[in-house]
Amino acid sequence: MILIVDSGSTKTDWIALDKDGNELFSTQTLGLNPQMLSNEILNERIKNNFDIYKNRKLVKKLFFYGAGCGVESTQNRILKVFKSIFVNSDFDIKEDTYAAVYSVVEEGVPSIVNIIGTGSNCSYFDGANVIQKVQSLGYVLMDYASGNYYGKYLIRAYYFNKMPKTLRDEFSEKFDLSPNTIKNKLYREENPNTYLATFARFLIENKSDEYFKEIIHKGLERFIDYQILQYDNFSSVDIHYVGSIAFYLKDEITRVGKKYNLRTGKFIKRPIEGLVDYHKREILK
Repeated sequence: MILIVDSGSTKTDWIALDKDGNELFSTQTLGLNPQMLSNEILNERIKNNFDIYKNRKLVKKLFFYGAGCGVESTQNRILKVFKSIFVNSDFDIKEDTYAAVYSVVEEGVPSIVNIIGTGSNCSYFDGANVIQKVQSLGYVLMDYASGNYYGKYLIRAYYFNKMPKTLRDEFSEKFDLSPNTIKNKLYREENPNTYLATFARFLIENKSDEYFKEIIHKGLERFIDYQILQYDNFSSVDIHYVGSIAFYLKDEITRVGKKYNLRTGKFIKRPIEGLVDYHKREILK
């Protein structure tokens, strides 16, 4: 059995294939970001899934693409967890940007691939290798245009009384915005980046409002300026977007992209399907 796993900070998609590339089962768990979670929580999230735990000894190869796996230390942390569960398996662990690239790019075609979901990043695929000009420092310092970026923006706008009253009233009705709740979620509980990203839903639901249009526009411009424009050939290759925030803001991304002469390409909400197709092709080679 082969397990293909695509993990963001919010959720993780799992698909099992047999040796011929036929799908055996698919399932989902909460996110498995080793930068944000303890080994105990990572273990618990995997073992609590019936399909995964039932088949753990049958897995011979596990391909894991995960948020927070861009450095060796976090790769080793998640590897330690996997080895304790999938005792008969070999492992291939990469950061989630590889999943995004494999899910949207045609083989051998240079492209820029962006992830804009709970977090955000940008990579260049030269036709064979994945290259990143900017090393991510996580949700506190980076992640422009992501769910957690917009979530932080909305909370600040609410507390600094910058949000228009009608939106402010609706915002406070939909979310618990008490200082105690926010501080606990951000400073005492796991996955503060995922918590922040939950507020982005309100922004997307009201994206036609002029106030939110400006917020969305500024976030996308910053992402383009600080990420996409790092690559000298940004205007001559297709630029693809993966992730829920990008998917729901595709019209806005396309519009802002025209200002920079970007060749906007595909928008994919969840990379797992394209990722599975990539591995099926590898199996049949």
